[in-house]
Amino acid sequence: MPKTLQNNEIHPVEIQCYECALTIKLPVLKENQKAQCPRCGYKLSAIHRNANERIIAFAITALIFLLASLPFTFLSFSAKGLENHFNAMTSFIVLIDNNYQLLALIEFLTIFAIPTVILLSLIYLLIPLNKGLYPKYGGQVLALVFKLLPWSMVEIFLIGTLVSLIKIISMADIELGLSFYAFIFFTLSMTLVILHIDKRELYQLLAKVEKAHNIERHQSHTKAAQEDPIKQALSVQKTWALLLTAVVLYIPANTLPIMTTHFWGQDEPSTIIGGVILLWNLGSYPIAAIIFIASVVIPVAKILVLAWLNYSVQKQSDRLSLERIKWYRMAEFVGRWSMVDVFVVIILASLIQLGPVMSIAPGAATLAFSGLVIVTMLAAMSFEPQLIWKNIKNDE
Repeated sequence: MPKTLQNNEIHPVEIQCYECALTIKLPVLKENQKAQCPRCGYKLSAIHRNANERIIAFAITALIFLLASLPFTFLSFSAKGLENHFNAMTSFIVLIDNNYQLLALIEFLTIFAIPTVILLSLIYLLIPLNKGLYPKYGGQVLALVFKLLPWSMVEIFLIGTLVSLIKIISMADIELGLSFYAFIFFTLSMTLVILHIDKRELYQLLAKVEKAHNIERHQSHTKAAQEDPIKQALSVQKTWALLLTAVVLYIPANTLPIMTTHFWGQDEPSTIIGGVILLWNLGSYPIAAIIFIASVVIPVAKILVLAWLNYSVQKQSDRLSLERIKWYRMAEFVGRWSMVDVFVVIILASLIQLGPVMSIAPGAATLAFSGLVIVTMLAAMSFEPQLIWKNIKNDE
């Protein structure tokens, strides 16, 4: 188990906690050690053995499995003598043919484009940095990596695939293709890359190489949010605007059909709640619970939690600071998992295309729900957690 270091180690480096702006003397960490903020508990840094070499190896492995997941069959669906095969390209084509270009774009960006950019960027940065060489535009590329990380949803897509399989396995024969297994290994490799990334250590390594090559750093010297009233006001206003947009999107997302099943010339629209009730009645209790929690409970809970946090910092409350920061972290973490229902619809719409016999098309609620998830993620990003500690002295 990794040890949490205290602030009494030798050779301390003075840093500021991202979430509470506390000034901390961070010691030099050794392998398998981590440092946490003594006030809010935020993980400041964690050192893994040969972390950079592992990131490079896992990133290359992930790219290989990603390429392997593209050309082969992902899933095969057969019912009543009819068959259909699903892979990455057919998924995009089906969505575009049904005039859901935005869903095709969401799938392409979150599953393929963004993870690929992250992996290539890390390889581009770490191979020369490990040799003491400076990668051109290193600071901008590293900043891009951390901006894109929340929008990589490979593991959520895999969960959506498993949920889709359970939903249709009783009505048809399903076969897993080579691309499906390649995608599993791609997901595992991508997850290992993310687990080994340490933001502070990467920026520190980049700074050392820049200093060695006499490269001038162009750093921003803006005040922390809790010290800048303009930044504070903008954060609060932007968060309120995004939360209001989320509330507006929540209504069509839960009242309009999220998908429509065409069966022998008849259309059967299904809402999110309707789908949960159907799964429950069919005895698929775990899947019904997953969809209900991810698609109904989490969006509402995230909106309420962020509204409470934003109201508390607007009123400059100094109560329950530690509890509020924990709720913020939870809201920030779980919000993206609501996309599982969107991916379920994308997979079902791509896989079940049997002409007039049976087919599935995304409903209008799919776009509204995608917008809801994206807007709540942006709301969490716009909220400044440092404002929770505004009225607390910013020193040790």
